[in-house]
Amino acid sequence: MEHLLAAVDLGSNSFRLSIGRVAEQNGTKHIYQIDRLKETVRLAAGLSSAKILDDESVERAIEVLKRFGERLRSFHPDRVRAVATNTFRVARNVADFLPRAEEALGFPIEVIAGREEARLIYSGVSHTLPTSNDRRLVVDIGGGSTEVIIGRGDEPLLTSSLYMGCVTYSRKFFPDGVIDNYSMKLAELAARREIEVITKPYRKMGWDVAIGSSGTAKALYAILIEGRLSSDGITRDGLEKLKAKLVRAGRVVPNELPGIKLERADVLTGGLAIMSAFFDEMRVEVMKTGDGALRLGVLVDLAGREEAHDRRDVSVLAFTKRYHVDMRQATRVKRSALSLFTSVLPERTEQDELRHTLNWACDLHEVGLSIAQAGYHKHSAYILNHADMPGFSRLDQAQLGLLALAHTGKLTKAQNLVKNRDQWLTILCLRLSVLLCRRRVDVSKLPLSLSIKGTSIICQVDKKWLTSNPLTDFSLHGEEAEWAKVGFNFALIPV
Repeated sequence: MEHLLAAVDLGSNSFRLSIGRVAEQNGTKHIYQIDRLKETVRLAAGLSSAKILDDESVERAIEVLKRFGERLRSFHPDRVRAVATNTFRVARNVADFLPRAEEALGFPIEVIAGREEARLIYSGVSHTLPTSNDRRLVVDIGGGSTEVIIGRGDEPLLTSSLYMGCVTYSRKFFPDGVIDNYSMKLAELAARREIEVITKPYRKMGWDVAIGSSGTAKALYAILIEGRLSSDGITRDGLEKLKAKLVRAGRVVPNELPGIKLERADVLTGGLAIMSAFFDEMRVEVMKTGDGALRLGVLVDLAGREEAHDRRDVSVLAFTKRYHVDMRQATRVKRSALSLFTSVLPERTEQDELRHTLNWACDLHEVGLSIAQAGYHKHSAYILNHADMPGFSRLDQAQLGLLALAHTGKLTKAQNLVKNRDQWLTILCLRLSVLLCRRRVDVSKLPLSLSIKGTSIICQVDKKWLTSNPLTDFSLHGEEAEWAKVGFNFALIPV
């Protein structure tokens, strides 16, 4: 099991599980998929106009996740990554659904942002393609969103996520399954309006080859080739012939479409309209298909994290440069915070991710200073919650934002955001470290120590040090009142 990794892709149309074996060849790690599970869930079809997931869709999803959970039962948590996409992003009742989903699967589920989804998709596609310097346009039409990427080699250069998918468009423009010229044209025009927002930068950068990934592209490829509507992949002419054929039939008739899978029949029209719009708006003439997709990208990313090539580290470094962070101060705060963290939280595997988050928060807690000094911690929290941070899930960013928000000032503003005691203790470590490093000079030795008993925080401080640092003494006494407001007893004991 030590060489196996697992990725769970909770899409708007299908849920997928991929298990890969990591092998090294000529100094390069390769992932060979050894097991796959796929179930059509149509989660997006269960979204009401008010963006509420209905009970039937939720129960269908839970049952699938239980089956996936059984397959993953022997996996260590560090070797499994589950990501959820557009429907999880937009559903207003996801907070009620997500805990049940995680319980059924047996592992945490990350709701990832659209651009993070795009990055992972490109990573998966590029992993299966030959090495090349060509610029690749990758289009992934999912159930609820469509990701568009231009990349070269393994590096994405432009990433976008558009709010349209084969399930949502099929429901919206072909609700009863009837197809005519008017409904098809309406769907295409709606898709073109979404695409035109990104058309200019994508055309300006340009690409050498266009590649379609995931279900819609593969379905269209199979139908066009096996139905002899195209002899060269997905083509503009082939798409026009397929549209004409569907309009003549008035609906999707699987028996008349060689290559179609039955589970694709209900969402084919929405995907076809979106793909046709891409060909028109982006002036694509021919598109190949790629085997890799989001789930393989997740495996590649997970393998990178194992080797300490965590994409999140790259994002944090970029942010420190973009927002002109004082890295000497960040290093001081980090040294103290991690030392305190080790003293108050036992070394357990489940604490590793929290330690990573604290590490990144120490680097980024002052990014808000680039906006204004007054209330900078609120600016920092907003940036970390809402910025595009490749490698980070929404949950990752929410935790970073929480630490930034709570590292100074009133604790009550974070009370409704903290989910457990360990998060409070992590906040404690960061707050005290920032407080100790306020003079922005190196602290050679920590003048205080912490011990935790239930909700009691015992902070022992060197008496002589307190006397010579009256501002810090005053601030530490202020912590007593702040922690009392959120249910902790903070006792400052000079020794």
